[in-house]
Amino acid sequence: MNTSIVGKQFDLTEPIKAYIEGAVDALGKYNLDIISVRTVISADEKNGKKGFSVEFAINMAHKNTVVIQQKDKDVYAAVDLAVERAKKVLRRHHDKLNSQKKVEETLEVIENNEGSDDEIVPMRPDYFKPMEVEDAMNELKESDKQFIVFHDMEDKFRVMYKKTDGRFGLY
Repeated sequence: MNTSIVGKQFDLTEPIKAYIEGAVDALGKYNLDIISVRTVISADEKNGKKGFSVEFAINMAHKNTVVIQQKDKDVYAAVDLAVERAKKVLRRHHDKLNSQKKVEETLEVIENNEGSDDEIVPMRPDYFKPMEVEDAMNELKESDKQFIVFHDMEDKFRVMYKKTDGRFGLY
């Protein structure tokens, strides 16, 4: 991975360069194909307040460039915040790639097993079997339940309930 560190309106010292190089090397742990990282540090002075701006441009193979900008009063704090944001972006990208690989491996296993004799037959559980309205009424009469939920013979979801006057209602 190529690393370049540039200072705009700011003198780079060896400790700052070493700190940034160490932080950039930590980005390699995600095993992404990072081609280069360009770091630009600039001094900002707005409204009499002195601060620093850090920008990371991370170039990855076959992907768009990731650009992260961070401002802070302290150079080291700005670098730390920018590196944490870069780690978050790279971790998400790494997790995304790993989840896609797992899906592809699962599909390969399924494709390799297509020649087997196993057949998946969709079935409805017993408690979802259709019921005649009269059977539901008889079951409700015999029980102390106030209502019964069932599928009718037309596969519609129905609710039968007891009324206070002894009759039955059906939704």
